[in-house]
Amino acid sequence: MASVSLQTHSQATALCRPQGWRHGSLERIRYQQSSKHASRLQASYKGLEALYDDGYQKAKDLDYYYRAIGELVEHDSGPPRWFCPVDAGSPIEDAPLMLYLPGVDGMGVGLFMHHKALGRMFELRCMHIPFHDRTPFEELVVMVEDVVRKEHATSPKRPIYLLGNSFGGCLALAVAARNPRIDLILVLVNPATSFERSDIQRLLSVVSPFSDQACMAITALLNYNIDNEVSMAVTSMIDGKHPLQALSRLTNNMSCFLKHSKILDKIPEDTLRWKMKLIKRAASYANYRLQSVQAEVLLLVSCADRLLPSKSEANRLQKFLPKCKVYFFANHGHSLLLEYGVHVSSIIKCTDLYRHSRRHHRVFDFIPPSTTELKEVDKASWDLRFRTCPVMYSTMEDGTVVRGLAGVPDEGPVLLVGNHMLLGIELISLAAEFLRRKQVVVRGIAHPLLFPNKRRSWSEGHDFFDFLNLWGGVPLKYKHIYELLAAGEFLLLYPGGHREALHCRGEEHRLFWPSQTEFVRMAAQFNATIVPFGVVGEDDLLEILWTFEDIRNVPFGKEMMRAYSNHLKLREVDHEVFFPGLFLKVPGRFYYRFGKPIPTRERQDVLTDKRAANDLYLHVKSEVEGIVSYLLEKRVDDRYRSIIPRVLYQAARGPNCEVPAFDP
Repeated sequence: MASVSLQTHSQATALCRPQGWRHGSLERIRYQQSSKHASRLQASYKGLEALYDDGYQKAKDLDYYYRAIGELVEHDSGPPRWFCPVDAGSPIEDAPLMLYLPGVDGMGVGLFMHHKALGRMFELRCMHIPFHDRTPFEELVVMVEDVVRKEHATSPKRPIYLLGNSFGGCLALAVAARNPRIDLILVLVNPATSFERSDIQRLLSVVSPFSDQACMAITALLNYNIDNEVSMAVTSMIDGKHPLQALSRLTNNMSCFLKHSKILDKIPEDTLRWKMKLIKRAASYANYRLQSVQAEVLLLVSCADRLLPSKSEANRLQKFLPKCKVYFFANHGHSLLLEYGVHVSSIIKCTDLYRHSRRHHRVFDFIPPSTTELKEVDKASWDLRFRTCPVMYSTMEDGTVVRGLAGVPDEGPVLLVGNHMLLGIELISLAAEFLRRKQVVVRGIAHPLLFPNKRRSWSEGHDFFDFLNLWGGVPLKYKHIYELLAAGEFLLLYPGGHREALHCRGEEHRLFWPSQTEFVRMAAQFNATIVPFGVVGEDDLLEILWTFEDIRNVPFGKEMMRAYSNHLKLREVDHEVFFPGLFLKVPGRFYYRFGKPIPTRERQDVLTDKRAANDLYLHVKSEVEGIVSYLLEKRVDDRYRSIIPRVLYQAARGPNCEVPAFDP
């Protein structure tokens, strides 16, 4: 995953309430229907806790890769075969199978930077084709196909992943075309289906009078991406690594090919000619059968690929493949899997392609964020965090207010219920802080509008929609709420929904809650703890330029707002939706406070007594209103409410120090 850009998208506004709640609607869904899945959800987390180590922070460098190739070339022989990487570790229970199909070099170690990350989510097997081997392409297809069919016969409802790199992409497409009824998911990295139109083919025809070793050296140098190495070194220094250490890795990676160039002397003379013949046959075979591919496909494409026209090829393939998504990498070369900042496991999560059965389930197939994913979100949201310096308070059982999240229960199920600020800008800080301080993933209940089926994305930054996927957000459905509560999860609910997140001028910090009381009844049914919370500070950061009335009063303004609301599929609300014009103010600070937990274990009367449910609902609402008033009053006493004294404080004590706030 490249840097996560979490700029608030104009449509990514609000985790919102279910519309049209009715008293008695809960009786249609039984506890048993959800609780029977709870064990399955817990099983998927077994051995894979939040902030698990995905290995990306300590990935080996290219010197390791070339040393491994050198040993394989010198001692390797025999036919193509499969191996399971030792450093991949043990996968989670019921993990789907992933087969790695290498590039035309045949080296199964080409995935080494991703072994640990993918090895936690998948049963990972890598294909290895020795340099001395001359197995025809059709036989390689049969070799992969045999494994796929055997696994499918053993677990017919479980998907099988084929991760194909360059030549391996052609191999994966060929297998998928020959097995359209098997549930396959293809992850193709710069597939070589464009080989006939590539510059490398013309270049090799020009330099063919030279030795095979010289031709392979030229190809390797073209494949090298110095821009990525420099970017890695700069990022390492920004993250706090000593400049000499970052420079040492940079120079080592840049010189490692020359240092290991003697490998070329050990490769058989006819290797290059055979490999070119093999890849040409693979591209022709796969292209001829593209229309037979029914599998889901994720294309990882390098726009700076100097060996293949991968970007234009992605556009072509997406026209032929009906279930194809494309993820572009603007500044990366052909060997994408060997480059810094490419996190394949995170991309699979963001694109909703990780699943254990025939259909992706946002509750049961969720994998918690890793250390790298939290780090990338922190990096991307640094500007917002710098501007707002969020401070959080919580309330202990005896009513004492403390700084931090100590007052929030450690065990679920917990239902966090609070108020939205403008555009939902409080979400990222809230979710990241819970993950950082309590290692708890807060699962947001969101409008289906926030889960678009994106067919094309860019590595410059995941957007707010991807953030929701990584943090386990689920579309607004009763069954999802039941399944999460039954599994003991932490849920985040904003009863005010988009009406609060898109409020008018002068409506800051007001609640727009409906009269329905269903969320308290759901909490009581699962003995969940309700934690009311409030957040303030939007008025110290953003200013609304115009109101809904301003828009309505312009010619055709009312019609335009109604048409836009209909376009967003929010016609069931009594308030038109329009995204306000904004400008930034001199930043203040965000303040959060989580109220005293409200247990529902002894409140079973809420399930049958409408008045009891309404009383509890009004109690939660009044708690949120009281917390908002408390924060608005107390923030006046904060000496560091403005950004200027905060900057001076951090300049004297370090950028990572905790800035003081008001005494609770």
